[in-house]
Amino acid sequence: MEQFEPDRLSAAQLAAMRRSLTSGRGALTRRSLLRASGVGALTVAGLSSLTACGIPPAKREGEAVASDDHSEQEKEINFSNWTEYMDTSEDEKSRPTLEEFTQRTGIKVKYTEDINDNVEFFGKIRPQLAAGQDTGRDLIVVTDWLAARIIRLGWAQKLDPSHLPHAYANLIPQFRTPDWDPGRSYSYPWTGIDTVIAYNTKATGGKKVDSVTQMLDDPTLKGRVGFLTEMRDSVGMTLLDQGKDPGNFTTADFDGAIGRLQKGVDTKQIRRFTGNDYTADLDKGDLAACLAWAGDVIQLQAGNPDIQYAIPAPGYITSSDNLLVPVKARHKANAEKLIDYYYEPPVAAQLAAFISYVCPVEGVKEELAKIDPALADNPLIVPDKAMSAKARAFRSLSSEEETAYEEKFAKLIGA
Repeated sequence: MEQFEPDRLSAAQLAAMRRSLTSGRGALTRRSLLRASGVGALTVAGLSSLTACGIPPAKREGEAVASDDHSEQEKEINFSNWTEYMDTSEDEKSRPTLEEFTQRTGIKVKYTEDINDNVEFFGKIRPQLAAGQDTGRDLIVVTDWLAARIIRLGWAQKLDPSHLPHAYANLIPQFRTPDWDPGRSYSYPWTGIDTVIAYNTKATGGKKVDSVTQMLDDPTLKGRVGFLTEMRDSVGMTLLDQGKDPGNFTTADFDGAIGRLQKGVDTKQIRRFTGNDYTADLDKGDLAACLAWAGDVIQLQAGNPDIQYAIPAPGYITSSDNLLVPVKARHKANAEKLIDYYYEPPVAAQLAAFISYVCPVEGVKEELAKIDPALADNPLIVPDKAMSAKARAFRSLSSEEETAYEEKFAKLIGA
C-alpha cells in the first residue's frame, strides 16, 4: 500500500497535528484513560451494574423517554465534544465550520470541550439520563461501546431521517450497520478510529512489520513491541491474526487471544501495553512496532519520516466516535441539522483536514483534495476500497461479557 507523504501539509495543519499530540483527542488515551490508571476493570464493572447501584434505566431497555423539542422557539444547540476535535482558525480564535453553520441557519452553537474520557463523561451525565432529565446537552460525541450502552438503556433519542438527507446519503458503507445501532437510527459517526500496525524503520533496521504474529514472534523485535490498553483493539487484532472474526467470536476464542498475548508478556516480547503514550516511544524508537490509532500515525509522520504503518492481511479493527442526542435534550431538531451539516462533503473536508481521523462521509475525497491533495490520497483519512474491505468491528458485548472480558484483560495488562 502506498505510504502517506507528510511533507505536503500546510503549516497550519502541521501545527494542529503537533498540538493534538499533546493536548487533544489524540493525546487522551481513547477509551482507555482510566484503565491505564489501573482502575479499568472496576470501572467497567461499575458501568454494568447501574441498576444494582440504585440508578435504574429511565424506561425499559431500548425505549427512550419522550422529549419535548424547543428548537423552533430556541435557535441554539449545546454541543459537548472531545478537545481538539473541531477545526479552528490559524489564530485559534474561531471555529470556521461552526460559525458557517450559525450564519447559514441562525442557530447558535455553544460548543464545549468537556469530554476527556468516555467513562468519566458518562459519570457526569448518568444521573440525569437515568432520571429522565435534561443533561444540558443537545449533542454529544462518545465512542461506539458507550454509544451502544446509552442506546440500549433508552437514553438516546431516535433521529428523524427527514432531517438528515446528507447524512443518510453520504455515510460510507463501512459505518452504516453497526450491530449496536443497525441502520443508524440513533447515531451517526463523527469520525472513524482505525487500529493499524505502526513501526519505526530506523528501529527495525528497515524491516517492514505487518502482522501481529511478527510482532509476537520476531526475535529481533523482542522487548520493543507495544499493544494497547484498549481491550477491543488489542484482542480484536489478535483474534484477526488467529483467523477469528472479531464480529462473531466465542468466549473460547477470546480466551485464546488472551493466551496468545499472555505468552508475549511472559517471554518479554511485549514491552508494555499503552494508551496514547506509545507515540513518544515509537517516535524515539524505544518501540520498534506497536498497535496504533491511524490518526496518531498521520500526526507522527508529519515530523518523522521513519514512521510507517501496515494493514495486516487478515484486516484491522475499526471503531467510531458517534453523535448522539440524549433524552430530554431541548433542541433535537437543531442538533439533527448540525449532524446533517457535517455530512456535506465540503464541510466534512474542512473538519477532516484539521483532525486527521477517518472521515465517514462519501464524496469527501474530491473536496479534501482542494485543501490538500496528500490528505485526500491518504487511506487513513479517506479509506479506499481495499482498505474498507479489510475493516472489522469488534462485536457488541452483553453486560456480563463486558465485565468478564475486561477483568481478564485487566489481569493480562497488570491493571
